[in-house]
Amino acid sequence: MLPAQRAPRPSARPPLPSQRRLFFVAAGLLVAGETIFWTMLAAVQSNSGAAALDGPVHDGLVASRDPLATSILTAVTTVTSPLWMTVIGCMLALAWAAWKREIWRPALLVGAMAAALAVSTLIKHDVARPRPAASDFMLGPDDALSFPSGHTFGAGVFLCVLSYLLVTGRGTRTSKRTTSALSFAAAAAGTLVVAFSRLYLGYHWLTDVLASIGLALAVTGTVILADGLRTARAARLPAPAVPAAQAAMPAPAYAAQEYPSEDGLLEPDAHRLGDHHRRG
Repeated sequence: MLPAQRAPRPSARPPLPSQRRLFFVAAGLLVAGETIFWTMLAAVQSNSGAAALDGPVHDGLVASRDPLATSILTAVTTVTSPLWMTVIGCMLALAWAAWKREIWRPALLVGAMAAALAVSTLIKHDVARPRPAASDFMLGPDDALSFPSGHTFGAGVFLCVLSYLLVTGRGTRTSKRTTSALSFAAAAAGTLVVAFSRLYLGYHWLTDVLASIGLALAVTGTVILADGLRTARAARLPAPAVPAAQAAMPAPAYAAQEYPSEDGLLEPDAHRLGDHHRRG
C-alpha cells in the first residue's frame, strides 16, 4: 500500500499581463476623461479657453446646413436620445442575460447607462447653462439645460462599454488587437457623429459635447476597472483540490492482477472468479 501523500495546496496566481494592461487602460481612460471634463467645465465657468469657440462653431454650422445632412443627423439624434438609449440598453441587456445565461456583464451595461443618466442630470442642474438661441433649433423647442450633452454622454457610454464587453466577452479574451482597435474606433466614430448632430441641429455648444465625451471616457474606464478587478479576484481563487485521502488511495489489488486465460490471453482475476462460478 502506497504511503499517504499530502495534496499540494494551490496558491494564488498573480494577475495576467492582459489584466494588467486592462488596469492601465482603465486608469488612462479615467484620467483622460476627467481631465477633458474639468477643463471644459472651467472654460464654461470662466468663459475662456475652449468656450471662446462655442459661438463661432455654432454660427458656422447653422450657416452651412444642408437638407440631406439635416435628415441624416435628425435620425441620428432621435435614435440616440437618452430615453431611447436607456430602452435599447435595457432590452439588449435582458436579451444578453437570457441568451448567455450571465448577469454580470449585462448588469455592467445597464449600470453604466444608469450612471450616465444620473450624472448628466446632476451636472445639468448644478451648472445650469442655457442652450443656444431657440431660433436655431431644428427639431422644435427644448427647455432642458445645455451642459453637458445628454445625447453625447449616453451614446458614448453605450457604444464604448458595449464594445469593451463584446471584445472581452467570454471566450474572446484572446481576440486580436486589430479587432479590438476596430471595435473601439467604431464606438468613437459613433460618439463623434452623435456629438456633431447635437451641434449641427443647434441644441448644444462645442464645450457641452466635449465635456460629455470626457465623461463617457471616465465611465468606460470605471466599467473596465470594475470588470478587471472581478476577473483578477476570480483568477486568484484556488481551484478545488482533490482530498488528500482520496488522492493517496491505492487501486484495488485485484485490478492489478492478471492471469492467463484458456486461449493464452491475459485477463483480470475478477473474470476468472466469474468463470469459476459459471463452471461450478
